[in-house]
Amino acid sequence: MQVVEDIAVGAALLGTGGGGDPYVGKLMAIQALQKNGPVELIDVDDIPDDALVVPVAMMGAPTVLVEKVPSGKEIFKAFDSIQSFLGKEVYAVLPIEAGGVNSMIPIMVAAEKKLPLVDVDGMGRAFPELQMVTYHLYGVSATPMVLADEKGNSILLHTISNFWTESLARNATVVMGGSVMIAIYPMAGKDLKRAGIRNVISYSAQIGRAIREAHKKGEDPIEALLEVTGGYMLFKGKISDVQRRTTGGFVRGEAHIDGIDQYKGEAMTINFQNENLIARRNGKVVATVPDLICTVDAHTALPITTEGLRYGQRVFIIGIPCDKKWRTEKGIETVGPRYFGYDVDYIPLEELNRG
Repeated sequence: MQVVEDIAVGAALLGTGGGGDPYVGKLMAIQALQKNGPVELIDVDDIPDDALVVPVAMMGAPTVLVEKVPSGKEIFKAFDSIQSFLGKEVYAVLPIEAGGVNSMIPIMVAAEKKLPLVDVDGMGRAFPELQMVTYHLYGVSATPMVLADEKGNSILLHTISNFWTESLARNATVVMGGSVMIAIYPMAGKDLKRAGIRNVISYSAQIGRAIREAHKKGEDPIEALLEVTGGYMLFKGKISDVQRRTTGGFVRGEAHIDGIDQYKGEAMTINFQNENLIARRNGKVVATVPDLICTVDAHTALPITTEGLRYGQRVFIIGIPCDKKWRTEKGIETVGPRYFGYDVDYIPLEELNRG
């Protein structure tokens, strides 16, 4: 089960503060594997072009998931409903994004349903809205989609656009208690090969393993993390304030961090909507979406989700370049800082942090 632990850590880091609590997700995946046996991880190129593949995930505010733990049945209700509606056997499942829970749920479904798990996702990180996937950039429809809650309710959606999917599903999620399980973006293997971000699960495992082995060898886990991700050190500090509210199906807020050590006398502010969106050091933007802004514990290098931020925590803020699919015109239009209401143009992380 060590590989699951490594994936959970790496995916929680790539989740940039969102994607759900890694501890909850890890327990769900390990329980499924212990009950059903191992899962086969396959490359996207191993999928037949006409095969049906389906991403499965949790939708909603991560803060809710901490208190409203899933029953474990919701995700199978969503999966079974979409397979029944489409009238075709699902060939394989995959994550829609990276995250502590959302990288674990597909493992759970793959184990229970005896299906392969595809080493691919639609973000290479986590984003807060349903249309914020590379599948959307390539014209794949989010629907038919099924939402299922722990009470036994389920909803099948057919929409005219992926933006309508987000709006209708988000409102349904709020009514259903703030978090639901979903099966979404059913597509053919040929579309996944075109639109997906490859090797996300194996990359997550690589990140988790690098942090673990650094500890084991007595080496600096932060250095190991920066090396394996090609990341940038943006800040080191102590969290002085967290303003956080759960509204409209999201966790929104900002974290204020006072610099320590080489950053003493400086300050950083991070704004988030489930995921970290924009980081400013001394008022100057040093990273924005779609690049990854990750908060990790200063001692362990383990990722901290937005709902896990606490006053007094000592943290490193790390920036990681996003997948090149997001650096297209449509990618920036879909997930760039202006979409989220910031009067800031997207500038690649590497350019913002030269020298």
